[in-house]
Amino acid sequence: MSKALVIVESPAKVKTINKILGSKFKVTASMGHLIDLPKSTLGVDVDHDFEAKFIVVRDKQKTMTKLKKEAKDAQEIYIATDPDREGEAIGWNLIEHIAKGKKVSRVVFHEITRDAVKKAFLHPREFNRKLVDAQNARRVLDRMVGYQISPLLWEKVGSRLSAGRVQSVALRLIVEREEAIRVFVPQEYWQIAVDLQKEGLKDVITANLEKVNGEKTDLKDQSQTKKIVGELKESVFKVSAINTRQVKRNAPPPFITSTLQQEAFGKLGFNTSKTMSIAQELYEGIEIGDKEPEGLITYMRTDSVNIAAEAIEKVRGMIGREHGSDYLPQQPNKFKSKKRAQEAHEAIRPSDVSRKPEDLKRYLTDDQYRLYDLIWKRFVSCQMVSAVFEQTKIEIAAGPAHGGASRFQFGASGSILAFPGYLTMYRDNDDQDIKLDPSLYAEGDALNLQEVKPTQHFTKPPGRYSEGTLVKALEEQGIGRPSTYASIIQTLVYRNYVLRDRGYFTATELGIRICRLLMEYFKKIMDIGFTALMEEELDSIEEGDNVYAKVLADFWGPFKEDLDFAKGHIQKTQITIDKPCPECGKPMAVKWGRRGRFISCTGFPACKHAEPFMTGVKCPSPGCTGELVERRSQRGALFYGCSRYPECKFIANKLPVGPSAEPAANP
Repeated sequence: MSKALVIVESPAKVKTINKILGSKFKVTASMGHLIDLPKSTLGVDVDHDFEAKFIVVRDKQKTMTKLKKEAKDAQEIYIATDPDREGEAIGWNLIEHIAKGKKVSRVVFHEITRDAVKKAFLHPREFNRKLVDAQNARRVLDRMVGYQISPLLWEKVGSRLSAGRVQSVALRLIVEREEAIRVFVPQEYWQIAVDLQKEGLKDVITANLEKVNGEKTDLKDQSQTKKIVGELKESVFKVSAINTRQVKRNAPPPFITSTLQQEAFGKLGFNTSKTMSIAQELYEGIEIGDKEPEGLITYMRTDSVNIAAEAIEKVRGMIGREHGSDYLPQQPNKFKSKKRAQEAHEAIRPSDVSRKPEDLKRYLTDDQYRLYDLIWKRFVSCQMVSAVFEQTKIEIAAGPAHGGASRFQFGASGSILAFPGYLTMYRDNDDQDIKLDPSLYAEGDALNLQEVKPTQHFTKPPGRYSEGTLVKALEEQGIGRPSTYASIIQTLVYRNYVLRDRGYFTATELGIRICRLLMEYFKKIMDIGFTALMEEELDSIEEGDNVYAKVLADFWGPFKEDLDFAKGHIQKTQITIDKPCPECGKPMAVKWGRRGRFISCTGFPACKHAEPFMTGVKCPSPGCTGELVERRSQRGALFYGCSRYPECKFIANKLPVGPSAEPAANP
């Protein structure tokens, strides 16, 4: 009797699911997309309802042949690709190639566990064409933007450049932050704090100046500050009010893709690609001892905070047993997903909360353990009671010693954790308690001045985007979808539009130039609001509120007008430097390759002379006569190496001697 064929995406799942389903099934992998738009052409008929010309991907022909052979003898075929729009489209596109005349069923599971997989195969469903259309529309739209603008950049600016519907807006965020940093002018300001002590107490409290004559403090310079310091030294201080209140901090929701990426960067130092790669491993299955591989977490590409009822029941039981009823809310905590979230999905959680991180540690790599520990603790904490803080503020008035109205108002604040609640499991910040016992003070108490502490400060420029804050900004603005953030960031780094240094992004000269050009000629594509609106339009196809062809037609008309105008008006440009080519005498130009900047002859391809991008700084290695050359790692980090490599293997993360002496650029 022939076996039923089960098709999954990743070969890493095959072994796990095969063991779960048993000998009546044969599990094989599609290795991701087998059917896609052609690489060599647009592949979209813009004149006939944007019909997509999907073909078998050239380097996947062997896989397709193998699937056809395996499907030939199968009585039933189950498509078990990932439980999202992309997985739905991958499976649907396979049907006409391998399953004509066969019974085909779609099965979906959000965790690779025995119970979840068995249940999914007991309740297969038909393909959801709305999901398929929504994914195909997104794919076609991205293709139309990328395949129309990128060749224009190759012609007018340089090779290996690209533009993308979401990628370019993400670049805009980084470039605008970089420009804000460059034009920022620090402003001086001063603050004044005082150390005060009540007679008979050992404790000293520190209070900050908040108001002068009832107006908020605004100290601009040292002379103004010095005058007030002089007055304070002659003033008397007394408690004018004491305010104490309880503040609750609610448990955070379970992870979705974007929040996992943010927290993994902030707490573990993982970039988005690393986070998603490790999460994929945890989802697809880990061998625990001599047992069959099993998925440790639910599907990691999700924007929903929903939790299965049985998972809530299990985690609440564990909280009650191990922490007591005080830590268990009367009703399960519920969280609301953001607009347009795929509610059929679940949040990212452990597939079995009884598998504690410490129990699994010996079976996991260090990175797998750290990420699983983060996911596990976040999930358990989301079903615990709120943390309770006792917040106290003591208001202090200061005035002339001989009497009269108080001229200065100070404030001293403290916060004590009264009940930890979910914080016993998951600390969402590293703030330390500032203890201030309100029972030691009463309104009218005199306080003795111990010290006046004026401090000078300067306003700081906005911080550069990190892996975490960029993902947060993209999510808040409605740009792209969480499953795409890692690839967006990788593309920006790979194209040399941004440098990634310890997780923080700096826009390169090339990135700034490309961004400005796109903002001038493709205003809608670069508009944050328009991009967010397009995401909603694409999502509306999935919900049945819109149709594929209409969404694409509404976009294509205005975009084509901008494209035609740009083709006729963008001037070809290069960044030249004050150095002639040693072979033909033409100017040299700055260009970008996979490993960063280099300089080459503007006469290319007739003249192929090229050189490393020299910094003008001598290599500090003893006895070396080389200069330091700018390089970029595969992960996008900038570093410097000796021009005499491999004879000299000196490298440094920063220029060790003075600033970089870059060649003068001539736009």
